Amino acid sequence: MDTLVSLNVGMPKDVPWGTRTVHTGAWKSAVSGPRMVRRLNVDGDGQGDLGGHGGEHRAVLVYQTQSYRYWEDALDRPTLPLGAFGENFTVDGMSDDDVCIGDRYRIGGAVFEVSQPRVTCYRVGLRLDEPRMAALLVERRRPGFYLRVVTEGEVEAGQTIEKVHEDPERVSVAEVDALLYLPGHPREALARAMRVPALSPGWQGSLRSIADQPATATGNTGLTAAATSPPPAWPGFRPLMVSRIEGQSNTVFSVELAAEDGSDLPPWRPGQSLAVRVHPPDGTSAIRNYSLCNRPGERTYRIGVKEESHGAVSSYLRATLAVGDAIEVAAPRGNFFLDDGDGPVVLLSAGIGVTPVLSMLHSLAGSSSTRQVWWLHGARNGAEHPFAEEARRLVDELPGGRSFIAYSRPGPTDRLGTDFAIAGRLSEEVLVRADIPADADVYVCGPDAFMAAVDALLVGAGIDPARIHREQFGPAAALTPGIAATPTVSPHQPSGPVGPGPGVSFARSGLDAPWGPQYPSLLDFAEACDVPTRWSCRTGVCHNCETPMLAGAVVYDPEPIERPAEGNVLLCCSQPVEAVVLDA
Repeated sequence: MDTLVSLNVGMPKDVPWGTRTVHTGAWKSAVSGPRMVRRLNVDGDGQGDLGGHGGEHRAVLVYQTQSYRYWEDALDRPTLPLGAFGENFTVDGMSDDDVCIGDRYRIGGAVFEVSQPRVTCYRVGLRLDEPRMAALLVERRRPGFYLRVVTEGEVEAGQTIEKVHEDPERVSVAEVDALLYLPGHPREALARAMRVPALSPGWQGSLRSIADQPATATGNTGLTAAATSPPPAWPGFRPLMVSRIEGQSNTVFSVELAAEDGSDLPPWRPGQSLAVRVHPPDGTSAIRNYSLCNRPGERTYRIGVKEESHGAVSSYLRATLAVGDAIEVAAPRGNFFLDDGDGPVVLLSAGIGVTPVLSMLHSLAGSSSTRQVWWLHGARNGAEHPFAEEARRLVDELPGGRSFIAYSRPGPTDRLGTDFAIAGRLSEEVLVRADIPADADVYVCGPDAFMAAVDALLVGAGIDPARIHREQFGPAAALTPGIAATPTVSPHQPSGPVGPGPGVSFARSGLDAPWGPQYPSLLDFAEACDVPTRWSCRTGVCHNCETPMLAGAVVYDPEPIERPAEGNVLLCCSQPVEAVVLDA
């Protein structure tokens, strides 16, 4: 008979971790007597990071005494206190191989439904002082699982566990965990798992992404959007020839690039960008990302460059670049691109953010698309509105095309109703006037403040956040779960002695620094440089740290559970073996 051996609770607390502080609820202790279990947790219990833990589908975490005995032997830990794996219910029985998603159990006065495996996270390793633990739980197929509370009630250690419903698909916790994290992802098993209505929405979405992934694709789209980008057409940087330079506004000029031998350049997806590397006379090098803004499938690439007042690369290009010059370029890449389909599309941009959505307009017009298309763009005035006539012409070519142009400070020659439709900024009123349908896919690009404001407006207008796609030119926002907030620091050289190399370039952060052997991984090195990073497991499982690698080579130690997509790298468990350029 399965039994609830221990009932464990603990409120979140701050725990020192190296030079940082982690706010976590992983420290649980056994309690005696009955406790009320409610929809979101056990009385007296809490989660420190509600983004990764907690919620209706992660109300109660379960782990088994059999797994305790396994880990005590495998880790050479004679006694591990119950609750050490962060679980609320320590049970005898209910193995991950036998318990299935959707099964229901009665314990005391409460009824529970199995909703998903444990979320893979570094904090269980922090609690056990074993950094590899997140990967080991997956590799050894002993993750534990979460319960959703179907009927609230009191439970108490020592009570028996009664199965009251068995899900007909019989997809075990261990099987679902392996479907997401381990290589292989058999299609039939994915289909069975997605037929289980009790599987939490997050896991449903992840498994659906894997099921929809083309058979030829690499990486794991269920874990990260970084894997959705098609593999780069060539490794590293190659020279392309400047075939045309044109002014597009007071501050923006376009550069057309061609193969030096006149051959066609490899295809790309509308919305993608490429990285350009320049070598100023001072002997340094610098890398910047620029969105492609012509029609995919043309023989050449075209980028739009905004000359910033303090922009070293844009000013250098404006001052020195000439037709016939060669310039180093990495292959087009990125997961911001127009999806195939026939539903409504909204292209929303401001300033130089027009460049990636312009390529989408080209793609839609070039294919004679019958989709409903909205182009909403904000600029200061006509003099600072790049590609204005080109974009208007493309919208006019679309049977379902319409545009809404807002000028915040119209110039004396700008004509209301002809050059622009709204005097002011893109606002809620503009969205209402545009009558954007709730099922539209929205592609947004512009300054960070613009994108944050537009996000709020779109969600407020009823657009599903999952349908809002964003492109930004700077580093991605950091993801450091549970780490106490610290003041933002600009990327910089790491402190201490200069490393012997190889060199590491963080392209979006504008930093080049020599690698040092004191850093266990590229993630640790990035953190030492205060480059914004994204991570969760730190052991090659979750893929939150998956980052495009524009050039170079790495080794993995430890080997990740599943390799990243071609052209990407997992920062948390890799070290450079030659100079690398990271899109970070």
